[in-house]
Amino acid sequence: MTLLSEPRQRLALAALIVFHILVIVASNYLVQLPITLFGWHTTWGAFSFPFIFLATDLTVRLLGKGSARQVIARVMIPALLVSYAVSMLFQEGSFQGLAALGQFNEVVLRISVASFLAYVVGQLLDIQVFDRLRRLRQWWVAPTGAIVVGSLVDTFVFFSVAFWHSADPFMAEHWVEIATVDYGIKLAVSLMLFVPLYGVLLNAILRLLAGRQPATA
Repeated sequence: MTLLSEPRQRLALAALIVFHILVIVASNYLVQLPITLFGWHTTWGAFSFPFIFLATDLTVRLLGKGSARQVIARVMIPALLVSYAVSMLFQEGSFQGLAALGQFNEVVLRISVASFLAYVVGQLLDIQVFDRLRRLRQWWVAPTGAIVVGSLVDTFVFFSVAFWHSADPFMAEHWVEIATVDYGIKLAVSLMLFVPLYGVLLNAILRLLAGRQPATA
């Protein structure tokens, strides 16, 4: 049983599919832009991808894990294709021209495939962990546990597939360090920002839809 009517469920699923694709495409572009944070190597993608986990956890809570899996099933192929196209057009932060779409780039292809695999595995694991923990009284346990486990798997699947023995010498040399720092940043951002935001959004949505007092779940 879900908390939304049938028309609102369809609208919510469509919005979530678009949102997931946008975040994945943006993250695949941003992961090509390395930065140094407090002396450690990471990428800008560490700051964008946690939005996916927030959206997925709210989906499980409001629509059920079946609907959350539907989102993943409908997102993964379009996200793979759009991510590859956008990453080819904007390699390393600069526009390459439409002719770039007709070229082959191993680094960009590996990033897109890695994103595909990491997204599917990480999100399915996030859904499973969240669904098991959501019945606990403390509302924050489920999103926290899901993010800790899901982000860990997502991050290391992505970086190992994308950059192990990569043609990009910098990323091939530093991918373990970057993945570790990336996971740390995702975890910090998620626990400090996205878990509290999950609670705020959930209570606001429940009040809006059901006219009830703030809930904890």
